[in-house]
Amino acid sequence: MKTFNDTLESIRELNLSYITLARQLLQEDGPVGMLRLGLSKEVADILANLTSAQAVKFAASNHLLCSFRFNDHAMLSALTKSPYRADVAAQHSAASMAPQQAVQFA
Repeated sequence: MKTFNDTLESIRELNLSYITLARQLLQEDGPVGMLRLGLSKEVADILANLTSAQAVKFAASNHLLCSFRFNDHAMLSALTKSPYRADVAAQHSAASMAPQQAVQFA
């Protein structure tokens, strides 16, 4: 049975994975990374320039630092169906997420 501390540790691990992926995407191709992550330029610049030590410290938060952007029932439904429909859903996902407002962390 998972304890509260196990859950917090899972959140921290997920945070570190997310920050690591975000940094990699943003350093490889900033504009594409911003689009894929749904981040503003200001937040993207901060994440891209974190040192490894800063990233680890930031990831240690007890709060989940990323969020899922799946708000479209049709897209989610398609992703759970056949591989063909998943391809269509992936294209729809990219198109529907592009105009979304970038996330700003307070």
